[in-house]
Amino acid sequence: MCHSPSTFGLKGSVGVAATTCSYSDWVGSDLVVFIGSNIANSQPVAMKYLYHAKKAGTKVVTVNSYREPGMGRYWVPSNVESAVFGTKITNRFFLINVGGDIAFLNGTLKVMLANGWVDQSFIADHTVGFDEVRGALDAQSFEELEAQAGAPRSEMEAFARMLSQARTAVLVWSMGITQHEFGEDNVRAIINLGLTKGFVGRDKCGLMPIRGHSGVQGGAEMGAYATVLPGGLALNDENIGKFTELWGFKVEKVKGLTAPEMLDAAHGGNLDVLISSGGNFREVLPDPAYVDEAMARIPLRVHIDIVLSGQMLTDPSDTVVLLPAATRYEMPGGVTETSTERRVIFSPEIPGPRIGEARPEWEIFVELAKRVRPELADLVHFDSTSEIRADIARSIPMYDGIQHLKSFGDQFQYGGRHLAFDWKFPTPDGKAHWSVVKLPGIDLPEGSFLVATRRGKQFNSMVHEHTDALTGAERQAVLISRADTERLGLASGDPVVLRSECGEFRGRALVAPVTPGNLQVHWPEAEGLIDRRRRSPQAGIPDYNAVVTLEKLAAGDGSPHPSDGAPSATSQRQ
Repeated sequence: MCHSPSTFGLKGSVGVAATTCSYSDWVGSDLVVFIGSNIANSQPVAMKYLYHAKKAGTKVVTVNSYREPGMGRYWVPSNVESAVFGTKITNRFFLINVGGDIAFLNGTLKVMLANGWVDQSFIADHTVGFDEVRGALDAQSFEELEAQAGAPRSEMEAFARMLSQARTAVLVWSMGITQHEFGEDNVRAIINLGLTKGFVGRDKCGLMPIRGHSGVQGGAEMGAYATVLPGGLALNDENIGKFTELWGFKVEKVKGLTAPEMLDAAHGGNLDVLISSGGNFREVLPDPAYVDEAMARIPLRVHIDIVLSGQMLTDPSDTVVLLPAATRYEMPGGVTETSTERRVIFSPEIPGPRIGEARPEWEIFVELAKRVRPELADLVHFDSTSEIRADIARSIPMYDGIQHLKSFGDQFQYGGRHLAFDWKFPTPDGKAHWSVVKLPGIDLPEGSFLVATRRGKQFNSMVHEHTDALTGAERQAVLISRADTERLGLASGDPVVLRSECGEFRGRALVAPVTPGNLQVHWPEAEGLIDRRRRSPQAGIPDYNAVVTLEKLAAGDGSPHPSDGAPSATSQRQ
């Protein structure tokens, strides 16, 4: 649901499926670029690296549809100077349309090629597909690039010049890039820019899909993924045979279901059992009415979690089982997490009171496997987390070293500080691959707006503050440009209704520095606007953006008051 488009883009272009560099590469790099990423809200711990980068002279660029206040100035609490006076973060903002990333990045690349601002030696010796990309860009006029980007050619030229002057650069992106119907191509457009001057595989350079959750990177690499095997290996006969021999039982060559596909199967009556460990489909996937209907049609649902969530309360077709889980800090033997920069970190058990019925999730999975397939009980049995780590080291060679982690502070970075170091790309031909990225078809009727969803101030994506201290926006806010409010006769606080083909959202206008013609609203409050059917082609990730109309409401016309709490969102589609 997060960076699966990044995995497809990176794997196909440079042969890896994770961040190629380290946070320390930000410090002293000539340029750090954030595209569709607001780490001040979503990864605030990383801001301390930006503080040190700024002290070292690094320039920061932010490409987004909203001039995020936290990316303009931020107060890093771990540094006294920054905590008191704040730190200017971004040197240059480039405001673009929601969904205008490809057009803006392709336009920037077109400028760089026209001016010869690329490393021809690197391109010739270490990449393939450059001529095809140049030809495709020749067919994209600046007029259409400007129109879709929502930014003039001069902005693309300014960004291109900054890249041309940088000897080193790190390109960082997040959900503003991946959660689109064309998320994979968004990522490929970024990678293309990274290949212009070899901004990968060397110090102070890198391609960084930044993550927020401690379990996402490692979970995917363990094989908790619908389309690949552990270690990111392809689902083919050779790899199936490897794991069958290693584990002593037949591994099936069956593609799994992505989260949206699970709901589709359930809604169609084709899912008998759902075991959900963590997560909350009800607040994560678009079209809440559809999600509720799908969940209610599953005969047996098992929810494993450390807290109650809304999806657990959906009436079942037959049975719902709630299993309380222990937190990672309560697990005997400790566990590990894998960070954005591929750092595998040991997390020890912390002594203290325990909830008697809560069990470590791994124990639940092992016992379930043994009961479902009793003939395999000995083959799937583990006595401790240390045994699991030993099996990981045997099964996934890049994780060799995890078996030695046992104390607080133990960690290692798989692949070293840089993947594809010294431009040795782990692709079949040993070279990085350029991608022809076409402009997506975005139909925006006259008078409509492009709307993006945002999470706001959050704790681990489960608890959201009613008011975001960085933006001043409450949960019912509809962030809109001053130019649009003046054109429509609106002021901050005015009640408005947004309507998409799927539903509507009632909130209150808030003047903010967003690109004219664009809006931002909070998730999950506005989830009724999103079309669940719009998904990226490879990862199948939902597009969390929409085309909407905006109408001013009369005071008291069913619109939320700032003190009323949650705004209203309804879904119209059956």
